[in-house]
Formats: sequence, C-alpha cells, structure tokens
Amino acid sequence: MANYHLSIKIFSRGKGEASAVQKAAYRAAELLTSEYEEETYDYTHKKGIVHKEILLPENAPAAYTDRAILWNAVEKSEKRKDAQLAREIEISLPVELTQEQNIALARKFAQEIFVSAGMCADVCVHDTGEGNPHAHIMLTLRPIEPDGKWGQKSRQDGKRKVPTVDWNDRNKAEEWRRAWAAYQNTALRINGHAAVVDHRSYERQGSDIVPTVHLGPAAARMEKRGIRTERGDQNREIEITNKEIRQLQARMNKLSDWLKTEAADPTPPTLYDVFVEILNRPGRSKITNLQNAAEILAFLQRNDIADDADMDRKVNAMHSRLNATSNELNKVGRRIKMLNEHLYQSEFYNEHRPLKRQYDKLYAKYEEAKKDTGLFKERKVKKALEAVNDFREANHTGLTLYNAAEKHLREHMQKHYNPKKPLPISDWKKELKEKLAKKATLTREYDTLKDETYKIETIRASVKTILHNEEPPPERTVKNRGYGIGD
Repeated sequence: MANYHLSIKIFSRGKGEASAVQKAAYRAAELLTSEYEEETYDYTHKKGIVHKEILLPENAPAAYTDRAILWNAVEKSEKRKDAQLAREIEISLPVELTQEQNIALARKFAQEIFVSAGMCADVCVHDTGEGNPHAHIMLTLRPIEPDGKWGQKSRQDGKRKVPTVDWNDRNKAEEWRRAWAAYQNTALRINGHAAVVDHRSYERQGSDIVPTVHLGPAAARMEKRGIRTERGDQNREIEITNKEIRQLQARMNKLSDWLKTEAADPTPPTLYDVFVEILNRPGRSKITNLQNAAEILAFLQRNDIADDADMDRKVNAMHSRLNATSNELNKVGRRIKMLNEHLYQSEFYNEHRPLKRQYDKLYAKYEEAKKDTGLFKERKVKKALEAVNDFREANHTGLTLYNAAEKHLREHMQKHYNPKKPLPISDWKKELKEKLAKKATLTREYDTLKDETYKIETIRASVKTILHNEEPPPERTVKNRGYGIGD
C-alpha cells in the first residue's frame, strides 16, 4: 500500500561529499565530467531510471536543460571550499499508481512547489520493478536574476546577513512535507484509490506503530542479495511487533463494536442458527441427519418454502436485499470521502485565504499603476510589480495550497461556491456525522444479511443433500462381458 516518505538533504563541499555533477550523474545514470574536479563519472550501467528531466524557472538560460551545463554552472558559481551546492528532495511514489501516473505526479510536485518558486529542478524517477518507486529531485540553491545570472544567497543588512530567498527557512520543510502528502492523496483519489498517506510521524498521529529503521545503501544491497544484516533483522522484528499491534487493535475495535451493538439491540439466536448448529454437530450419522429432516421441513413451512422453487426465490430475494444494501453502503461511503476531502481542503482554504487577499490587493495596485498616466508611471509600475513578485515568492507554498483548495471547492460545490461567503463547514460536519451513523447502521444490516444469506444457502444445500439421500438407488445391471453369463 502507499507509504509516505520525503527526505531532504543538502550537498556540500565542506562535508567531503561528491560534487553536484557526480550526484547528478549517479541519479540520472549518465556520463558527466566535473570541470571543478576535472573528473569524469560514468554511471551509464545503472538500471531502473524510468524518467529524467530538468525543469527550469523563468529567467533561467535554456542551456541549463543540459544536465552537465547546469551542474557545472552551479559548481562554478560557488567559490568557498565549504559551499553548499544543491538540495535534494527524495520522495517515495505510491505503488497503487502506474509508472506514467507516478512520473506525472513527481513532475507536478517539482514544478508547482519548487520550480515556480525560482529553483532549477533535476527530476529523476527510479523504478526497478521491485515495489519501491521513488524520485530524486535535485534543486539549485541560488536564485536566478532577470539577466539569467546566478543571484546571491544572502545580502548584508547592517551587521547581519539576510537570505535573499526563504528556501532554507525551518518552516519550509514542514510545508513541503505537508504539500507532498496532499499531492499524493489527490493523485490517489483522482485515479480511484482509497489509500491515504499522512506526512506526520506515527507518534504525532497518536499511533502505537513502531517506525522501521533506515537500512542505508550498503545494508539494502546485502539484504537484496539474501544476506541478513543487523538492521534488516531489527526491521523484521519491528514488522512482527507492528503486525501484532494491528491485530490487537483490530480485536479491540471488533470487541468494542460488538459490545455497543449488543447493548443497543441484543438479538436472540435465529432459527437459522439452531438449524445449522444441528446439521453441523460432529459425529452425526446419516440416519441422525435423516431424523432431523422433519424439523428441517417444518422450518421451511414456517417460512412459506414448499419446494425448491420457493427456496430459490427466497435465496434470490436475500441476494437482492444484500446487493441493495451494498449499493447504498457504497453511496454513503463515497459521500463520506467527499465530505472528508471538503473539510481537508477547507483547512488550506481558510488558513491561506488572508495571504490570497493580500496578494490580490498588491496585484490590484499593480494594475492601477499600469493605468497611471503620470510622469513617474514606469517607476510606480516597477515598484508595484516587485511587491507582487516578492510577496508571491515569500508565500509560494501557501498560495499554491490555497489555489488547489479553491479549485477543488469550486469544482465540487459548483453553483454553491461563493468566495464572498464562509464555507459551510458546520453543515459538512453535521452531514458527516449523520453519514457515519448511517454507515454504521448499514454495515450492521449488511453483515446480518450476509450472514443470513449464507445460512439459508447452507439450509438449501442440506435439504437437497437429504432429499437426494432419501431417493432409492438406481437399479444395478450386470452386462454380459463374454464370461458365459446367461448361457
């Protein structure tokens, strides 16, 4: 099933790591030469790279679509021996999606979250077919100026340095992790999958599940070759523990539901229960079963079942009721899923709506400046545009999440959507509560119908078996096989 993973790394010379060119060559399985190191790296033998692409923001030179040119330019722009060269976002992709869907998902996430914020993104999707599709997104750290040159990472403000972009803010990591969960869940839902991922840790989710440890490349290769490792054994023990926790939680939930049902509506054993118990008692002989035939027929008469046709009609009627309940249960389930999505998107909508209003005001001032006919029109237009761009860059993630939430609400609420009015969150919560209660009732009805349908089918099979055993055996004849019989 889908699982959540997003890790963030910074590649730096000061850590004694490989150059950005070598990192890019390895992830793309290419042969690249690092001009800074005067070394050539050949990883063309590496398998499993199903897609690789460089996505560029505005102002970036078109030549940067060439992987070697891009990362050599990055290396050249950094003079310090301990310079930070690139950021890498590593994400796991849902196994439920097809390879094409996962590629589109990785591209969309990189384009809308990072490239639109001004970063160059080198996207490589890996899928060896062993159930671990994932993507590496290498990102540049310097902004690109309007003339296509690398900008400064920071500027001097008195005695302190101020970053020119907010890409290294601590809050960004949480925003990106949260956004990746939202992108995955949207893709899974659109493509008809019920799986949902959560960017929060098990602890933050309030779950008792124990997280596994990271194997690392060396241990992963050994485990792949069938060589057991200490970390691999640790993960296997954790998986066993988690399985036991899940089973225990399932039993506790089942017991809790049963207690609630029994307290609300204690139901005595049905005739079906008694009949099936009699027929299935261990050690019963054929004669004993035949002696029970009278009781079986009496039961059938009480239910107006006189023959096989009546029995078939009874079974068909039970199946029709079962299918109708199942369809209603599915309909309620779809509405519950939609209400949950409304509430989920409304959080982003309300949280980032003030940002959108501020952005709209700045953009309106920019439009007004363009209409100005005064002497200082160009200066006013430039200043207003800078304000718009600065605000959009500083609040890129929030604006992106708001736009996605607004799009969802506009599409699904249709004529009921009014940006000037608050969202009907209380109505959604009330309806969700009602639908959940209805789902619980329908689930109990479905389980009861399913159980009774199984029981009546068992009765039908038992009746046919008993009636068949009461029929006289067919006459046996001896054929003349040439042994003198009848001569």
